[in-house]
Amino acid sequence: MLNLHSQPRATAQPQSPRKPLAATITALLAALTLSSAVGISGHAWAQGAPQSVTEKRTDVVQLASGYRASKLSGADVYNRNKDTIGTLDDLIVSPGTERTTYAILSVGGFLGMGKHLVAVPFNDLQIDNRRIVLPEATKKSLEALPEFKYAPG
Repeated sequence: MLNLHSQPRATAQPQSPRKPLAATITALLAALTLSSAVGISGHAWAQGAPQSVTEKRTDVVQLASGYRASKLSGADVYNRNKDTIGTLDDLIVSPGTERTTYAILSVGGFLGMGKHLVAVPFNDLQIDNRRIVLPEATKKSLEALPEFKYAPG
């Protein structure tokens, strides 16, 4: 059995003052806190209340049978009389809190020259068997709409 009291005592070594060590540790902790708040890229991260994420369940099986924007782009758009009245050029989600989706239609022109772009609410379109229909529209009624121009950039 080991008797701790019978071991020789170490001679007292002069110790460095603890105040500089405490100051160094405090400075290191402050630097680490600052670097984690700023991040590697140099951008400050938000501090304060935690961010909440609102989840909404989505039926992914049903969603998978939907229409992909990339597949709709370039598709002909018809009216109720099955007349071709334009092509779907793009889909744009408006900025702001409403985030309304608009279909950008190309009307008129030939081989991309002289085309007139117009924006119509996506909800006005009917999609059935990959056929896009804007029931009440005509080429003339679409050409009468204000011309849509993409923002630079």
